[in-house]
Parts: sequence; C-alpha cells; structure tokens
Amino acid sequence: MESEEGCQKLPSGKSAYDEPVITGKGGGLANAFVYIQAGLDDKKFEPSKDPVTIDQAGCMFAPRVIGLQTGQTLDLKNSDPVSHNIHPMPQNNREWNEQQSPGTPDVQHRFGRPEIMIPVKCNVHSWMHAWIGVVPHPYFAVTRPDGAFTWKNVPPGDYTISVWHEKLGEKKQQVHLAASGSSEVHFTYP
Repeated sequence: MESEEGCQKLPSGKSAYDEPVITGKGGGLANAFVYIQAGLDDKKFEPSKDPVTIDQAGCMFAPRVIGLQTGQTLDLKNSDPVSHNIHPMPQNNREWNEQQSPGTPDVQHRFGRPEIMIPVKCNVHSWMHAWIGVVPHPYFAVTRPDGAFTWKNVPPGDYTISVWHEKLGEKKQQVHLAASGSSEVHFTYP
C-alpha cells in the first residue's frame, strides 16, 4: 500500500495483510466456497432478491470471497476516500471493468451464467483481490473462520458437494440426503 498515500492512511496505523489462507479454531478454513455441484439438475430456483455486497474498504475488497445466484444483484461499494475499480475476469460471463471514485453511488451488476470462481482485481491497486462464485441455486456458502457452513431446506437426493479455495484448490464429495434428514460433510486439505 506504500504506492498509494491515501491507502497508507486508511488502516489507522495498523498493518494490512493479504491473507489468502485464514484458519480458525481447530484448523477450520475460512473463505472456502462450498456449493452443490451436481444433483439439482432438474430443479429451478428464483434468484434471491437480496443483493450481495462487495465493499472496497481499507484498500481491500471485503469480503474476499462471495457467492450469489445467477441473476442476483451484486452491489459494489467504495467506502474509501481514494478511487478504485472493480474488474471481474470471468470465462463464462461478460467481463467488465468499472472505476469507482470516492463518494460515487454504488454500482450494480448481475451474472447471467454459473461460474466457479471469477477472479476480481482492482487495476489501480494490484494487491486487491476477491473471488465470486455464481451458481443457479441457493445451496452455496462461504466458510466461516471455523471452517463451518450451513444449508437449510436442501431437497432429498444424491449430491456432489464441492469446495473451492483460492490457494488450496477444489475437492468433491458425494452425499446422500434422506427426506427430513441432515448430513455433515468434512473436507480436509493437507
């Protein structure tokens, strides 16, 4: 952040770190994107009306990893007193690159097709990175610092559950969910 005087002042004298791997209690892994990869093929889901927000705050993207449904609104904020831009680089959706000056209104976008995972950068500040997972259903989550996540009201069936992490890669697991049942999945990275 030394290259941008405005960013140097933002953390209020505290050091800022690029933390792609964050672990919590018991070695839980934060910021992993978990989603149902297969098993919902014949089901249709309306996108949530609630927007998902990425804020450019403290010269970092917050949060670092998000998920949303195809067609759901992505709300982009700039809470900093410096200019940023948000530049998602999808393979299966339209690429865009938008500058946001301080105090400008939020910018909103939608992704029309599923894609795991879309890298996001700020062309002004090379250390700023985020990731966006886009799925056609509501069964996705970003793990908390303890590595946990929860889904509710998953229909009974056989599923492939995938977890993706920006440094540790992707893992998959088969799960059978009975009617009115519950299931736990555990992924381990070396």
